[in-house]
Amino acid sequence: MPALTPTAADTEALPRASGRQLRTVLLLLLPGLLWLGIFFIVPIFTLAGTSTQTPSGSGLPGEFVQTFRLGNYWDAITAYRGHFARSFLYSSLATLLCLAIGYPLAYLIAFRAGRARNLLLVLVVAPFFTSFVLRTLAWRQILSDDGWVVSSLKWLHLIPQDLAVTASPIAVVAGITYNFLPFMVLPLYSSLERIDPRLIEAGGDLYGNGLTVLRKVTFPLSMPGVVAGTLLTFIPASGDYVNANLLGNTRTTMIGNVVESRFFRVVDYPTAAALSFVLMAIILVLVVLYVRRAGTEELV
Repeated sequence: MPALTPTAADTEALPRASGRQLRTVLLLLLPGLLWLGIFFIVPIFTLAGTSTQTPSGSGLPGEFVQTFRLGNYWDAITAYRGHFARSFLYSSLATLLCLAIGYPLAYLIAFRAGRARNLLLVLVVAPFFTSFVLRTLAWRQILSDDGWVVSSLKWLHLIPQDLAVTASPIAVVAGITYNFLPFMVLPLYSSLERIDPRLIEAGGDLYGNGLTVLRKVTFPLSMPGVVAGTLLTFIPASGDYVNANLLGNTRTTMIGNVVESRFFRVVDYPTAAALSFVLMAIILVLVVLYVRRAGTEELV
């Protein structure tokens, strides 16, 4: 029987192999690191520098000088705190609606679809083949006062006859929910599809009804998908401005609309940059708190 103890030659070859593997890993990481450095790190530092600038005093629009004024952040928060609250309210409602709609759909695809599974998955991602703006504009027609949806709801007396759904918070939340629903369904399906069916059968064998098994077995095992789906939905929805711009009115403006307006219309770069950093900081804090509450191991 050959000896299993490594020889001196094997011991000397290990560092050389480890060094080659490290160089290979670094070479593979280099394109991604360069991409992040050029298109993420550099813009972040540029944005940070812009956020502490003040007008140059020349009277020309768009001319600012670096004065390291941190008061820009406080001014941005106090002036637009209502827009921040509205943005997080709309994105939270849309995330909850996506979870309520997406979980049964993902469950159906994972456990009940059979041969139609691939077709249903294609239908979930099919909206991505159409422009985000066009999909949002389509909702203006769907929710118009003379459209079949609103007309049917009014005919059934489910909504007041004088209620205008378009240019309202209802339309904005509906648009956000629709546009980001696939980001919820796909992680949920991926998580549910990996659950061992024998665990669900065992729950039934232990005299658990369908709802109890769902609550005690299926849902806890699918928590990685729930965490990933809610993050993928909430984060982009918080900074969205297309839905509020096309489906809302002046009273439904979100913080993304303010940033867009300050950058491209008012030409107030410091305020726009400060608002962007405040938004990123709030989202980062919320995500950290949420992940710690849900358990970091759920993201694995």
